[in-house]
Amino acid sequence: MSAVVPDPVDPYTGLRNETPTERMDRNWAELLQELRVVQTGVQLLTAFLLTVPFQARFEELDRYQVTVYAVVLLLAVVALVLFIAPVGYHRALFRQQSKGRLVAAGTAFTKVGLAVLGAVVSGGVLLVVDVIGGRTAGWVAGGAVAALIALCWYVLPRRVLRQVLASRREQP
Repeated sequence: MSAVVPDPVDPYTGLRNETPTERMDRNWAELLQELRVVQTGVQLLTAFLLTVPFQARFEELDRYQVTVYAVVLLLAVVALVLFIAPVGYHRALFRQQSKGRLVAAGTAFTKVGLAVLGAVVSGGVLLVVDVIGGRTAGWVAGGAVAALIALCWYVLPRRVLRQVLASRREQP
């Protein structure tokens, strides 16, 4: 019996009994599941941000705080659009035998959406802490959250990816 040699581009070759079409279907289903997790939170966050100007204390914000709020709100809307964009792609490519393009586009939208969402969350923290604790505290808190997001959403996953790829190169 011969050993399966993993393909660095497609590590599941020989490990799963699936056709390329089944693989694309699985990749699309996994992407949709990831989007389900994030979409609801982004929708709620955006909805909340849309109501903030109608609160009594909003008028007490200084020009800087209103600017930060506006940027955070616009970024939240951008994130929402990016996370919903794969639905539009799916409708456009439905029944066109283009699942690979759909998965690639959905993945790209999701990656950019996560980066924008990180800016929304850290910017929101910056604003809230600025209001309750001052400008310096706001920048420290927002920066700390941005660093944590970068660590958890980018640095650590890339580190694990490098380890996985290195272990594959070392296999006979």
